Amino acid sequence: MSNTAGVAPVLAVTTEQIDDIRPLVPLVDARKPLVFVRRGQGIAGIGEALRLEFSGSSRFQDAAAAWKQVAAAAQVTDPFGIPGTGLVALGAFTFSDESAQTSVLIVPSIVIGRRDGVSWITRIGPSTGSRTASVVEPVEAPLGHDFSVTFDFGPLDRPGYVRAVEAALEHLRAGELSKVVLARSMVGHLPEGADLRVLLGELATGYPDTWTFAVDGLLGSSPETLVTANHGSVTARVLAGSAPRGIDPTADLESAAALATSSKDLDEHQFALRSLLASLAPHARNITSSEQPFTLKLPNLWHLASDVEGELSDGSSSLDLISALHPTAAVAGTPTDKALALISELEPFDRGRYAGPVGWVGADGDGEWAIALRSAQVDRDGTITAYAGAGIVADSDPEKELAETRMKFRPVIDAFA
Repeated sequence: MSNTAGVAPVLAVTTEQIDDIRPLVPLVDARKPLVFVRRGQGIAGIGEALRLEFSGSSRFQDAAAAWKQVAAAAQVTDPFGIPGTGLVALGAFTFSDESAQTSVLIVPSIVIGRRDGVSWITRIGPSTGSRTASVVEPVEAPLGHDFSVTFDFGPLDRPGYVRAVEAALEHLRAGELSKVVLARSMVGHLPEGADLRVLLGELATGYPDTWTFAVDGLLGSSPETLVTANHGSVTARVLAGSAPRGIDPTADLESAAALATSSKDLDEHQFALRSLLASLAPHARNITSSEQPFTLKLPNLWHLASDVEGELSDGSSSLDLISALHPTAAVAGTPTDKALALISELEPFDRGRYAGPVGWVGADGDGEWAIALRSAQVDRDGTITAYAGAGIVADSDPEKELAETRMKFRPVIDAFA
């Protein structure tokens, strides 16, 4: 069922506890997976009970309003009331207001979830008056064969990216802005009959501390939580500043220490943290953050990270919050308007949903949203576009920023290979 406007459909939703199911990825559709998991917990969806699409500068507000109508009309039986049970939609939103791609909320026909030792199944379908939901049942199909994808440069090759960074540095050193995030893309093609669950399994296993996601062809494994809203509390994690992992334990510790004391990376991190705190302040109270950023270890690099938490003060839903927070300085720059203008000037492509919010929202508006980093979009014709970016500040070195994008491509490019 697809719905872009108008009267909200009445959905019947029933959640039941089931025996522990793990992993979740093998249960989803091989070509249209719906997944949002981390550390073996999260939700996986099968089918589409409802699809909502949005575009333009009002996409977040339109989505929040439409979701409130859908949730208010739904007939929900949920004896648990824990995050991810009951009525949920998985969503992915575009980075730019002008993107040609749409933003989506997808309500699966079946949701399989696992959290804190509880596993459940939710069946969702049109109400028939007897509150009977979808008759679709989950079936764990064997994973397909391994496959390999070769990627070529997108509109910006390596020399082109270096030139874009050099052009950005002219604006930065002139004092027009403090930071801008520039991305580049790689393009490949999915083999006929390829099973995307193979890719998701590689990401979930190789990067267990990140959010592994799949929504409407957007696939990836992001380390950055944009926002989580849960019964009046709000949390977020800011990542900005990175360094490669060392080739041995000693070199690895030296790399982490150098990152933790790098004035360039610490400045970049502070831009991102201040941006998030300023955007969150109108919606929350008692906001606290890490006194100093900590080094977060991922399989392919180190990140500077800060955790933020607070209490919601205005009744905002998670969709309201992603509207307020996007785009953060971690994926756009500072000040935001000038950074977005420079991105539009220097990036010769549409980011689509790359660096936009990806996650899920429940009937009460709570939800978990990551930033779609370390990701690729798989189109219906099999075209795959992978993205990676780097934060550019006044003392950035263009060749080092290029190297940073190569590191950030690795999770998705390696998984497809």
